[in-house]
Amino acid sequence: MKNSISALYASLVLLTAQSAVADERPDHFEGLTSETLEQALANLVEANREVAEILAQDEISLADMASIHELTYTLENALERIDEEHDAMEEQLEALHLASEGADIERARELGETYLNNAERFWN
Repeated sequence: MKNSISALYASLVLLTAQSAVADERPDHFEGLTSETLEQALANLVEANREVAEILAQDEISLADMASIHELTYTLENALERIDEEHDAMEEQLEALHLASEGADIERARELGETYLNNAERFWN
């Protein structure tokens, strides 16, 4: 019983130490930044193309895996910007919804124009 408790304690100490090291580990790469939605979409398309190109190879090397790893940082940055822009559009759409529900024509026109202009950036 005493050995079991000692082993459990040792395991907890090791897990705690590993967790602390993992939390303090610096990022390897920053990836390309995505300051705007347009930049995020361009980065997403290009990095996805590069990942797909690597994965389509018959043989994938460790260097290829390192390239994919590095590209994921750019992809994460792009998706974060896209998510922020999407969240803003959801808020704009909700405001338009409320204006239409309240039959506020002028407000709906104003909010609708803003929403549609922002939504258009996702597909143009």
